[in-house]
Amino acid sequence: MTTTALNTTTTAPGPLKRLGDVIQLAYFPTDFDATMKYWIETVGVGPFFVLNDVRLDDMKYKGQPTEATFTMAIAYWGDIQIELIKTDSDAPSLYSGEYAVRDRLHHVCVFVESIEEARRACAEAGAEVIVEGKVGADGEVIYVDPGQGPGHVIEYLQPLTGTEGLFQMMKDAARDWDGSDPIRVLQ
Repeated sequence: MTTTALNTTTTAPGPLKRLGDVIQLAYFPTDFDATMKYWIETVGVGPFFVLNDVRLDDMKYKGQPTEATFTMAIAYWGDIQIELIKTDSDAPSLYSGEYAVRDRLHHVCVFVESIEEARRACAEAGAEVIVEGKVGADGEVIYVDPGQGPGHVIEYLQPLTGTEGLFQMMKDAARDWDGSDPIRVLQ
């Protein structure tokens, strides 16, 4: 096997890496419940916190308004969130059409302090915003297709104020988890 040296004049991280580190691996499984069971029983990740009827305010998919709804299950493996997604509607979304990649890594997530800064960096990199929406009163999210390579969709989330406490609770529960109560419904 031979490798080719990568010629590049860039010495600093690219515009997308500068936004922050990946904090989440997200999957869109064909069988949501069986996949959660796999993560719990085979991998040992848990507990999962389930959020039903998740909606983004002012959600757009490829620039068009949509009323897509989802169920999400979130657990932590160390400092990394594992997110499982199930669609609850037929509305156009990231989980339909060309982006409906199932049963393998679907997207990664990076927390950002400014969604506008993320938009500028994505524009600089030539990444296409495919989903955008508001998360509560002051949170925002965009999902981008960086294109030009084998990368996955990247979610940039400016969390709703107070969300850090929820995520810390989930992380603490995972750190101290003894295997009991593996699926916990939050809404």
